[in-house]
Amino acid sequence: MIGFLTLFEKEFLRFWKVSFQTVAAPVLTALLYLLIFGHVLDEHVQVHGVRYVSFLVPGLVMMQVLQNAFANSSSSLIQAKITGSIVFVLLPPIPYSVFFAAYVLAAVVRGLLVGLGVLLATVWFAELKVVAPWWTLVFALFGGGLFAALGVIAGIWSEKFDQLAGFQNFLIMPLTMLSGVFYSIYSLPAFWQGLSHYNPVFYMIDGFRYGFFGVSDVAPETSLAVVVACFAAVSLLTLHLLKRGWKLRG
Repeated sequence: MIGFLTLFEKEFLRFWKVSFQTVAAPVLTALLYLLIFGHVLDEHVQVHGVRYVSFLVPGLVMMQVLQNAFANSSSSLIQAKITGSIVFVLLPPIPYSVFFAAYVLAAVVRGLLVGLGVLLATVWFAELKVVAPWWTLVFALFGGGLFAALGVIAGIWSEKFDQLAGFQNFLIMPLTMLSGVFYSIYSLPAFWQGLSHYNPVFYMIDGFRYGFFGVSDVAPETSLAVVVACFAAVSLLTLHLLKRGWKLRG
């Protein structure tokens, strides 16, 4: 527990000491999305009988949870590798499972803090009523955990910042932007509807939104099963890479 708490505190303080950049800036970005899209489409679009601005807010919250959870774990590892400070984490007799848990939990905490900030900043612009709060919490935790684990993989794999940027720009960004944050997938042509069902982020967004409105494109039980399965698979892969010390121990 000492090793876990020490690593967790290090990772937490790492982003909290620059919270203006790591928490406030993503909140502002989400608020700009809401103001721009909401101003243009609110009077013309309704989804599941819900005003477009209200529909948009949960998607923006979840998108920021996912992206910031990924950013925290991935940037921490790549910086530690480039500066050489990773050796101070690897030398102590800390089990790889503890390493994984501390990095993932700290990343999830950052994601949840940003998500809460987005919710508080946007609630003035939308009519929101959380009808199933446990669903929102479960999807936020598992979604954030999945992207935090992906961040660990990206940090391990990347040897320089442009590789990490490529991982984020060509995988994370498309997955989140094409997941139904700004639309219902049933507004798409049949081909793109079918393709959206292969995007695990769609299930995270859809399940999280269900907690607010009680309606969704897919049954929340199905969405949760997909998200938990993806989280388990990515976590096992991450633990395997950490156990091997791939690209960490030379």
